[in-house]
Amino acid sequence: MHIFTIGYEGTTQAEFVAALQAAGVQRVIDVRAVPNSRRPGFSKTPLRNALAEAGIDYVHLRALGTPADGRAAARAGRHADLERIYAGQLELPEAIAAGAQMLDLAAEKPSALLCYEREPSGCHRTLLLRSIAPTAKVVDLFA
Repeated sequence: MHIFTIGYEGTTQAEFVAALQAAGVQRVIDVRAVPNSRRPGFSKTPLRNALAEAGIDYVHLRALGTPADGRAAARAGRHADLERIYAGQLELPEAIAAGAQMLDLAAEKPSALLCYEREPSGCHRTLLLRSIAPTAKVVDLFA
């Protein structure tokens, strides 16, 4: 399996969409627990609309997002706490089902996991892929 990841930290919506198009991404899989953003154009509805205009599908899988305490740990730089908290999230039945759905979606067409963090090493999307798709070829995109 081949899957992309992308974070929108420090970019504009236009740069973000252009990076996806340049990579040939046909679907964005939003793995944020809360798909709202203070960055213009990155909340769920405006993002979904911009992606649709560019011919890119959008799917939100809330159950693969980081719980509030995990987000707080990430903001504080407590990566070990984030890993522990997120591992617990991935054991929940709804996360297991969403993980299987994510793999099916990514197998159908070139897909990118979306979250906020620009650097994937500090983001739960890397933990997610390590857990449910350890043999996937991962390409981290930067807008």
